[in-house]
Amino acid sequence: MKMRAEINLVKIILMVLYLFSTVNISAQLLPENYKLDSISLAKSQSSTPLSNSINDLLVDDNGIIWLATSRGLSRSTDNGANWTNYYNNQDFDDNSVVTLGQYEGVIWTASGYREDGIDYGAGLRYSTDSGETWVFIDQPEDDINSTTISYGNNVLDHEPVATNGQNITWDIGFTKNTVWTASYGGGVRKSTDNGSTWEKVVLPPDTLDSIKPTDQLSFQLKPRAGSEGSYNHTAFSIIGIDDSTLYIGTAGGINKSTDNGISWVKFSHTNQSNPISGNFITALDYDKATGTVWASTWKAEGISEFWGVSASGNSGESWNVYLPGERAHNFGFKYFGSEPDYENSHIFVATDNGIFRSGDEGVSWISPPVIKDTHTNIVLSTSSYNAVDSKQMTDNTTDIWIGSEDGVVKLNESSGFWNGVWTVYLASSQQGSIDETYAFPNPFSPNFEEVKIKYSFHENPAQVTIRIFDFGMNLVKTLLQNASRGGSNEQFEFWDGRDENGNVVPNGVYFYRLDINDQEPLFGKIMVLK
Repeated sequence: MKMRAEINLVKIILMVLYLFSTVNISAQLLPENYKLDSISLAKSQSSTPLSNSINDLLVDDNGIIWLATSRGLSRSTDNGANWTNYYNNQDFDDNSVVTLGQYEGVIWTASGYREDGIDYGAGLRYSTDSGETWVFIDQPEDDINSTTISYGNNVLDHEPVATNGQNITWDIGFTKNTVWTASYGGGVRKSTDNGSTWEKVVLPPDTLDSIKPTDQLSFQLKPRAGSEGSYNHTAFSIIGIDDSTLYIGTAGGINKSTDNGISWVKFSHTNQSNPISGNFITALDYDKATGTVWASTWKAEGISEFWGVSASGNSGESWNVYLPGERAHNFGFKYFGSEPDYENSHIFVATDNGIFRSGDEGVSWISPPVIKDTHTNIVLSTSSYNAVDSKQMTDNTTDIWIGSEDGVVKLNESSGFWNGVWTVYLASSQQGSIDETYAFPNPFSPNFEEVKIKYSFHENPAQVTIRIFDFGMNLVKTLLQNASRGGSNEQFEFWDGRDENGNVVPNGVYFYRLDINDQEPLFGKIMVLK
């Protein structure tokens, strides 16, 4: 009788919790843009980043870790022990941070969101004091009346982009005293006054492989839209090599300038003997140890194009192609020796199909084993990676940071390939503490992911039991039964949305009960939405 009374009491409590939380659950069902919700947060301090979805990642010259995420910007000044999250406060709005950049101690970010299938630019920000204060810049747009543009002695037709729709900044690059941005609809722009004013940059059209101001030219500067415009005017990636040399990736190839963006030579899949694999360039980077340009070269329009990674050690004159079939998003390097005289390097490539690494300039590639937190045994359950960077430590180890669609990880590598201590950082919109528990993502779809149940405890080790119930408080699944947990006070368990018979449960609200030793039980709610 006592057990039945306890269960009835639990049902009543959980029913009340459900009724009070229905509105919040409904608001999360089918987000149609990068904004995950309308939660209001100030700049916050936390033990984890605010989002698990990492768009870009950067270790700056001061060793600070920066994450561009679906919920703003995250920063760690103590190598991942603590994080400052900038989201929906006086410095940052509630949009996604799309990309990051740094130059001579200045950090740049670009924000955006997706609505009704359209990408919108939401402006740029930069900080000269490692993120303590920020300067906001409106999304660069054209004057609606700027229907022509001067290039040398030429006056070219120009289609102005006077909106932030399809004008999202995908990448930021730098040469001396100049900031460069790449945008799908907005093309390439540059600023020599930290974004106070912007100048549109003229690239070759699809029909030309090079341009210079002394040429006699007649074409329209217009990003491709349907059958009009040029693929080479739709920009996605930028890398500055030195004071005057830069490469810009578009949907039409790789453009190189050695005079700070005045003259251009274009490399495409069809205009070289040893060309890039595809003309859609989603990322560019530069290996300072070997002088090699690396490009993520996706299939665009050509029938012979294919996805892969293309690299050139002779300034773009010819290209070697690696990892055919892989869709890459970002590059990183582990350097050996001291800057600027590096002895060697390892190249990392973040792709939709894993993280790849080469220590012999692309001849062979090695992926890590299953990425599992060394202390908590949390497994990073994704194969889609968006960013990678590294940091040399004072004890001669190297921290390798990897950003994914499902969290960020750090490998403190002591020797060899992928050998060392792994740390997995998983985030949630809630910040838990001892004697609290929550589940995320929530809602979750068993067709695509697992829900993570986070909890903490004082005693170490502890005996833990977790059971899943449906809305009628019928037992659905026992995740743990008096399992010993220890080694870290912060714990995660995973539920795949299946019952005791291995069947995926129907859509609806489920509850879990968490018992730790002889403490009072804790309860949480999970929404299943397939």
